[in-house]
Amino acid sequence: MEGQLTCTILALLLSFSQANPLMDLQIEDDVQPEDPEHVDITTRILQTNNGSSQVLLEGDLLVLNTRNAMICYLNSCLWKKSANGLVEVPYVLSNDFSNVQKQLIESAMRDFSSLTCIRFVLRGTQSDYISIENLDGCYSVLGRTGGKQLVSLNKYSCVYYGIIQHELNHALGFYHEHTRSDRDQYVRINWQYVDPSQYYNFEKQNTNNQNTPYDYGSVMHYGRTAFTIQYGMETITPIPDPTVPIGQMNGLSQMDVLRINKLYGC
Repeated sequence: MEGQLTCTILALLLSFSQANPLMDLQIEDDVQPEDPEHVDITTRILQTNNGSSQVLLEGDLLVLNTRNAMICYLNSCLWKKSANGLVEVPYVLSNDFSNVQKQLIESAMRDFSSLTCIRFVLRGTQSDYISIENLDGCYSVLGRTGGKQLVSLNKYSCVYYGIIQHELNHALGFYHEHTRSDRDQYVRINWQYVDPSQYYNFEKQNTNNQNTPYDYGSVMHYGRTAFTIQYGMETITPIPDPTVPIGQMNGLSQMDVLRINKLYGC
């Protein structure tokens, strides 16, 4: 009787494993589970980048020795459009990532292809390209810099759909939403709760807003408690309605897509 019961349990376990192959893949390939809804994209990025060896502005913009990461005048940092109307962004992808993680990164890239004229393509001999690597955080430079440029996606903390698209959007030349030149009409910065050493991360930029409305739902928007000096206290509050959600991790919003298409003339 006991032997039959043991066999039955083993059979059920085997059946369950075969019916759920992703369970094995997640363990083998270090796939990151989806974050709880209450963990916004900024919290994940800033927690991961805390203590990074890189000089980062606004939490995840990589500052190069040869260029201020926040300068992108007159579309000087945009990727070039081909005669066929497509904008190809060559990339290489580190083998540090598991197969499943590579698939997720490439899936996030395909969203750009299906919704815009941006095409992330495997690098051949192109001199300008992004190198997606498993480094010490989630960060990117702003726009095209020329030559090899890093997009860091730490394999243990950054390989989430929204974070991947957030960093790729930086590489295309997009700032954080909360630094828009007109942001004071839409959000209130609660300076009393901002770590004084981080004030510079809330400086407004001379952004090209492309005649599009402020987007609380942008994948580029900071979360409510970014750079807070006191746990749980809001540094960013939407106005006039303070209950509006900000800081999602799901990926490109409709307005994000519209802006990419307008900026690159898709």
